[in-house]
Amino acid sequence: MTIHIGAQKGDIAETVLMPGDPYRAKWAAENFLHEAKLVNETRGMLGYTGSWNGHRVTIQGSGMGMPSLSIYANELIRDFGARTLIRIGSCGGMQPQVKLRDVILAMTATTVGSPSQSIFKELNFAPAADWSLLHAAVQAAQSRSIGTHVGGIYSSDTFYDERADLNEQMIRHGILGVEMEAAELYTLAARYKCRALAVLTVSDHLGTGEALPADQRERSFGDMVEIALEAAFA
Repeated sequence: MTIHIGAQKGDIAETVLMPGDPYRAKWAAENFLHEAKLVNETRGMLGYTGSWNGHRVTIQGSGMGMPSLSIYANELIRDFGARTLIRIGSCGGMQPQVKLRDVILAMTATTVGSPSQSIFKELNFAPAADWSLLHAAVQAAQSRSIGTHVGGIYSSDTFYDERADLNEQMIRHGILGVEMEAAELYTLAARYKCRALAVLTVSDHLGTGEALPADQRERSFGDMVEIALEAAFA
């Protein structure tokens, strides 16, 4: 048990899927895990442990933004022994070839700043996904009839962003989509020698203004969860 995770030792699996929304954690556990058990509800940040194809899996909400993700990832790794952490979440598309419901596999995660930035001082650390997870996720995605994109994303801690010039530069330099957590997850995984990946479903698009209705989001996220699970145990 830690300050933010009320689970007991042994309740958390070595493989953890991390949606931002705790209710998405509940939905994913109920729909993809066998005998899912609630192991954490501290501060309403729900976490469940069950099994998938015989493998133990925890699905733990991380909250919104890199500071919140950093708290949960640190405790999962340091106090509960998590070794594979996969973010499953939504993102905003930035390139014209990226469509609603497509899946982005984040190879790198650019950011203006993160909770880890201060320890690097003048260094611009480049957070990247674990290659074995990324490779397995690409193979899992290719077996499905969904649009899949592999490349760089942008992790922002500002949801209501008023930096149009910054978005223009992200698009100019090929960034596929924007979300709020992956850069810190990749940095922590590098620090603690763990595996990390972000598998993201495009729920809206910064260029076109399109967005998935709320009732269609969960149905569209099933592929993302299955890709993450298959990649974790490839």
